[in-house]
Amino acid sequence: MTDLIVGIDLGTTNSEIAAFLNGKVEVLGPEADKMLPSCVGFSSAGTLLVGREARHQQLLYPNLTIRSIKRKMGSTEPVKFADKEFTPQEISSLILRQLVQWAEQAFHQPIRRAVITVPAYFSDAQRNATREAGELAGLEVVRILNEPTAASLAYGFGDAAHHTAMVYDLGGGTFDVSIVSVEGDVTEVLASHGNNQLGGDDFDNLVLERLEREFQNKHGIKLQDGHPVAHARLWWAAEEAKKKLSFEPYVRVREEALVSQDGKPLHLDVELSREEYEEMIRPLIESTFDSVSKALQDARKGPSDIDAILLVGGSTRTPLISRRLRELTTLEPRQDIHPDLCVALGAGVLASRLAGHGVERVLVDVCPFSFGPSYLGERGGFP
Repeated sequence: MTDLIVGIDLGTTNSEIAAFLNGKVEVLGPEADKMLPSCVGFSSAGTLLVGREARHQQLLYPNLTIRSIKRKMGSTEPVKFADKEFTPQEISSLILRQLVQWAEQAFHQPIRRAVITVPAYFSDAQRNATREAGELAGLEVVRILNEPTAASLAYGFGDAAHHTAMVYDLGGGTFDVSIVSVEGDVTEVLASHGNNQLGGDDFDNLVLERLEREFQNKHGIKLQDGHPVAHARLWWAAEEAKKKLSFEPYVRVREEALVSQDGKPLHLDVELSREEYEEMIRPLIESTFDSVSKALQDARKGPSDIDAILLVGGSTRTPLISRRLRELTTLEPRQDIHPDLCVALGAGVLASRLAGHGVERVLVDVCPFSFGPSYLGERGGFP
């Protein structure tokens, strides 16, 4: 007898949902990339917008749109936008409801149970807020699963040999690194470390500051002060520049008519190099390697003990990260599973197992904080 349980990656930038369908675990959704932008807004007419529509309208109505709400999970301070007040849980629940609708379209039946992932370094308050968001979305949250653990479940190794892997997870708003032991179908997390306020958003902000500084030096206008639409346009341009610099040595940022002065439109036209970009973000990247060292120390492992590196999260596409990991371990980091989807797939693997499908995995997790270990998953097939 099988149940229907979905796995959800509730991300800072994008969110995904996965489940056992057509004999395998797959990410569901009508979008080509299967990703829902973690963005919520209201149109000028007051219509609720979730996902891509909300993200697109942010350029025109930044005051009616909220993004990166994951960074506020666990906070008791209300979020104010569109002349309304919301808790972070309420906003997150709207994202979850949209994901559930995608799954219901695939299964043609209601979805009521879910595994939801969180960063390994989320506090107890943040985990409880995530669970509450699920409940507000009408879900029974059967398990809260650490994201690096989910990623290791998605990868698997397909043999009975023992592997010690490093899961380096850098998303839009959070960073985690975990040292994971995998033997057959048993996955054990030996240690985790991280920073739940570090991610690709911070890279975007550094590029944004560079662009706004260039504009101010040229035109004498601070776009941060009283120019919300121009600021939103440059934020979008900064994010796109960051993405392109992961694959190209140079990028040109050209934004026309950002503002006008004495009836004259003012433009921005600047070229950024990958070298300059990497120097901007290097201190943030190096801080993640402090966490890598601490995780290795907690796991009582050295770099030579690692035989696989799994890259998780869209921000790991930055070439500087792979270079630093190669320098540390001499290994080539793996990205053969889509870095934006592997957490959702891993959540789907655990959800499928809990639902009674034959996805044989045993999971032993740890709590990264000092108050002791926690156990997630199953031993010998028993909950």
